[in-house]
Amino acid sequence: MSQILSKLQPARFPQPPQLPAPARRLGRPRLLIVGCGDVGTRCLRILSSRMRVFAVTSQPARRAELRAAGAVPLVADLDRPATLARLRGLATRVLDLAPPPGQGEGDPRTRALLAILRRTTWRRTAWRRARTAAGMLPGEPAILPDRTRPRAAFVYASTTGVYGDRQGARVAEFHPVRPQTARARRRVAAEQAVRGFGRDAGWRASVVRIPGIYAEDRLPLARLKRGTPALVPQDDVYTSHIHADDLARIMVAALFRGRPQRVVHASDDTELRMADYFDLVAERRGLPRPPRITRGEALQVIDKTLLSFMSESRRLDNRRLKRELRLRLRYPTVADFFG
Repeated sequence: MSQILSKLQPARFPQPPQLPAPARRLGRPRLLIVGCGDVGTRCLRILSSRMRVFAVTSQPARRAELRAAGAVPLVADLDRPATLARLRGLATRVLDLAPPPGQGEGDPRTRALLAILRRTTWRRTAWRRARTAAGMLPGEPAILPDRTRPRAAFVYASTTGVYGDRQGARVAEFHPVRPQTARARRRVAAEQAVRGFGRDAGWRASVVRIPGIYAEDRLPLARLKRGTPALVPQDDVYTSHIHADDLARIMVAALFRGRPQRVVHASDDTELRMADYFDLVAERRGLPRPPRITRGEALQVIDKTLLSFMSESRRLDNRRLKRELRLRLRYPTVADFFG
């Protein structure tokens, strides 16, 4: 795994020698990526040379694309639990990047996936032995020393929307969640299921809470070209950001370095209000800055879904990311990305 972890270090650091690809082909550990879209594909680029990666897709047409990227494609649908049976016991490490359904209060997709993984009973036995070796009693918190941690790991991609509006206050991972939308409540339900699964089934489960993702092909250029208004300074909100490449590195780091049942913020050091972010992008891409309007005016002209993102203000504490996952971001701020 040292070869994989070396990819998480900044490029200026020397890289350890690479083994020839065929040398360990037969004994490579297995990884399952569920929801292998843009970020999942970026994770795949980091891991495919050192792990046997299975990528779940509900679209048969994507099989060739995933195979070309280095994965073994598996056609399965989280909305049809009967199609998930082949995933049982397939891998000891799982990245879950699949979003919840667009309606309802819970997340049946995550529950269906965990139900399949829970049936891997041999891992429960290893977990009980690890707890006993660590001198732990039944019911004690499932935090084991590094040397006794189970190898099976599950990383769930959640959202910082679970905190709701904090009026610009700084939020750490231990602060209580206050979801204000059905979308965020579904994420909270999924997080609870994942952490409960980790405790009960003996997997090292991590939750990565993700803010706004950006990359060259994920900038709000269409919004700027449409001239969609932003809020005036007195009504504006703080937003948090992470580059898609850094997010992929965070997900991989959590897979190997994440602590059991732990939450981590996948956020960079940027502290910008939303309109200031749009101004920065517009300036660097030669586009007009968006007009500013009051919140009252926004209620009349902004789409309801978009307005929900303009109604929550918070700043994220990312010290746990740096301290526990030991990760240095390639783009510490959005301004660093633009150079």
